[in-house]
Amino acid sequence: MASSLYRILFALTFSIVSAFLPQSAIAQTSNSKIGIVLMHGKGGSPMRHISDLVSPLEGQGYLVENLEMPWSGGRNYDVTVSAAEAEVEAVLSSLRSKGAQKVFVAGHSQGGLFALYFGTMHAVDGVIAIAPGGSVGSSLFREKLGESVEQARRFIAEGKGGEKARLFDFEGAKGTYPVIAPPAAYLTWFDPQGAMNQLEAVQGMNPSTPVLFIVPTNDYPALLKIKQQMFEALPKNPRTRLYEPNSSHLGSPSASVKEIIDWTSAIANMR
Repeated sequence: MASSLYRILFALTFSIVSAFLPQSAIAQTSNSKIGIVLMHGKGGSPMRHISDLVSPLEGQGYLVENLEMPWSGGRNYDVTVSAAEAEVEAVLSSLRSKGAQKVFVAGHSQGGLFALYFGTMHAVDGVIAIAPGGSVGSSLFREKLGESVEQARRFIAEGKGGEKARLFDFEGAKGTYPVIAPPAAYLTWFDPQGAMNQLEAVQGMNPSTPVLFIVPTNDYPALLKIKQQMFEALPKNPRTRLYEPNSSHLGSPSASVKEIIDWTSAIANMR
């Protein structure tokens, strides 16, 4: 009898206290079991545009890991796509060990494209692709990097796949520029039919994995042109959503904070 009375009193006390808590505190409590991996754009770093998400997410109680990926300015495609997948998977395992019950991968620009690819074969609760770009399967990439890709193939055929060589990358705002990378690793990123072919990535998405597909209204023209095609190519999922913030390509992470919090929270709290 005393035990039952204690439980009733405890429940009433919790309800009263909760009513006076600020909404941010309630949100932090409900989001404390969400883990999210963030990945920057091509040639960037964890300290640039994607970093705008870190403090708001941590402020809501998320467990956040902001990674330096192989396409950063400091790494220059130093490892293969499969090795990059293993890096992300290890961090997801770490988040789960820290108590994350729902885990998401989020990326900006090339990071968004890699997040889509990652979702084709890894178990996550959702993928957030922020202004995804850099599809090596596009005609523009084939034109700009076709010769470099063939050069990488020749190096591999000559047994030099592991020796760093001067190859090339392409980014819309910068044009073509050199990278020093092992040809065997480089080819996994730039093979037109490989992992960074965006259409194949979205078509290969696990239908049970929802996607928050973010394309800012002032994104690069080439990305705006393919926006609808890419979104419609995703497998149907009731939680998959197209979000179009009023921002530029570079400003899209900070412009999407509220939507990312709302979307991941809704998925995490599904019954």
